[in-house]
Amino acid sequence: MKTLKQIVLLAAVVLMASAFTNSTDNPGYDIGDVATDFKLKNIDGKMVSMANYTDAKGFIVIFTCNTCPYAVKYEDRIIELDKKYADKGYPVIAIMPNDTEIKPGDSFENMQKRAKAKGFTFPYLIDEGQEIYPQYGATKTPHVYLLEKSKQGNVVRYIGAIDDNYQDAAAVKVKYVENAVDALLAGKEVPETKTRAIGCSIKVK
Repeated sequence: MKTLKQIVLLAAVVLMASAFTNSTDNPGYDIGDVATDFKLKNIDGKMVSMANYTDAKGFIVIFTCNTCPYAVKYEDRIIELDKKYADKGYPVIAIMPNDTEIKPGDSFENMQKRAKAKGFTFPYLIDEGQEIYPQYGATKTPHVYLLEKSKQGNVVRYIGAIDDNYQDAAAVKVKYVENAVDALLAGKEVPETKTRAIGCSIKVK
């Protein structure tokens, strides 16, 4: 019979394995693809799409949620991304992709509560029909897609993690999203276009 310590250790191993695995069942968008716009309900009840942002140069689209410990670790950093880049033309748009029957903690009402408690400065949308995240190919929470506006549409310029240390913001050595946005703002090529998203798997029935 397993001891409590063994059970806790096994649970931790399973969580880490889930966080670092990649799904190949749904590749979604790749670098250079044009992302389709969406129209999803925000926590204020209004429908939001990228077309609403007429002055934006692009978007930091982040699939995230309330309940994943990885996503929670990144909440403050996501807020900082929006504060740093929204006025420069790259606002954050957060999308909650989980099935709320499986994860009641990610319900619309709980999204509203979480956004208020944390002081989210960006839209927090719910992918109610779970139709948008598969188009993008998101597999984790959080999972980032950096888009740049062009004549062709919103072109994918970066896919992956926010930075290289989900555990401790103070220990981050490489800020993938910031480096990518800074490059686009300077008219340069994104230095690293794809990294492995670290987080919880998106919950589907």
